[in-house]
Amino acid sequence: MTTLLLARHGLTHLTGPVLAGRTPGVHLSEEGRAQAAALAARVAGVRLDAIVSSPLERCRETAQAVAEGRDLGVRADERFIECDYGAWTGRPLKELAEEPLWPVVQAHPSAVTFPEGESLADMQRRAVAGVREWNHHLGDKGIYLVCSHGDVIKAIVADALGLHLDQFQRITADPAALTVIRYAPLRPFVLRLNDMGELRLLQDSEDKDGGENITGSDAAVGGGPGTT
Repeated sequence: MTTLLLARHGLTHLTGPVLAGRTPGVHLSEEGRAQAAALAARVAGVRLDAIVSSPLERCRETAQAVAEGRDLGVRADERFIECDYGAWTGRPLKELAEEPLWPVVQAHPSAVTFPEGESLADMQRRAVAGVREWNHHLGDKGIYLVCSHGDVIKAIVADALGLHLDQFQRITADPAALTVIRYAPLRPFVLRLNDMGELRLLQDSEDKDGGENITGSDAAVGGGPGTT
């Protein structure tokens, strides 16, 4: 069974008040760099076969912190890039909350295509396709980390849980939090969700199904800026 560790990037100066989207040049803040270092420490004992990242700077910087001290480089994959919010990119969330499309994003996201941008359904399709291809590439004993963005992570988790995309706003993806999904031949298992604790997993002791023992916890609701 292939094991995926999904990590959201750490905080930036735009996280929270502004929809950064694909704005170039958005780097981790000082607090975000500390979060990335803490994330790296949490997974230090986990064997990783690949470290994959959205090509945006804030994700690459977070993933690079995980890669430090490992014989692995960070592999950029466009399929894990932030949703293209089009004309909404760079606008304050308070302002966007007044848009007629805003309540549709919250209640019926599968119907949403952002002005001059991408649909949330297309975002989910390309992200899940990326996961499936990496799972196939790494094989049933593969363990890998993908550093991505809140809505992308929520969409992947919704797929793993068998939820319609319209339910993905019930899932949380906070900055530098980890979600762990194990992909078995018949179905995925969400083992941890939005976890900020120590990962005491993958201590090279495998269960009878050929995967490492992982215990999990979960959380719910949201998926924007998170709290720190």
